Amino acid sequence: MTGRCTWVPETDPVYVAYHDEEWGVPEWDSRALYEKLILDGFQAGLSWRTILYKRPAFREAFEGFDPERIAAWESRQVDTLLGNPGIVRHRGKIEAAIVNARAWLALEEEGAGAVAHLWSFFGGKPVQNQWAEGEDVPATSPAGTALSKDLKARGFKFCGPTIVYAFAQAVGMVNDHLTTCPRHAPVAALAARSPSPSR
Repeated sequence: MTGRCTWVPETDPVYVAYHDEEWGVPEWDSRALYEKLILDGFQAGLSWRTILYKRPAFREAFEGFDPERIAAWESRQVDTLLGNPGIVRHRGKIEAAIVNARAWLALEEEGAGAVAHLWSFFGGKPVQNQWAEGEDVPATSPAGTALSKDLKARGFKFCGPTIVYAFAQAVGMVNDHLTTCPRHAPVAALAARSPSPSR
């Protein structure tokens, strides 16, 4: 595949696979959305490549990113993770994952649940952007900023506007593949078949 989005290092097979198979694909699973939000928080100040290569270790260390399990963690688990070289060992981000798991579970019990709530900031369906050049793609958006403010008000950590917009791009709330990218049209087609968000 040629003509991919300009941020993809063509010589990195893991990055290429992430772009071709995951990035921008609409995600409606609650656990998967929680995982991606947490990993984007861990990315703060780092490259996504660092997180991508450590993702298998993260998934093992964080018990499959099950928010119910993580919400029950205490200082013992934090200390264990701080000794795990396979992940990003940052106390604040590890503790934020626990705080965010508890906030996520609270959101699940409110209204239509976490999935529908997050998607509602983007109109409940993927936004189809039409960017022609890499420099046209924004780092955030009004919807991303509004979602960031909402999450912060609910007690979430490491969820600033840039992090939240990167999350929205990754989970297909917005289709930010360039119009010249071979993945733009297939992702748009997936969006057309996306179910209504639910628990």
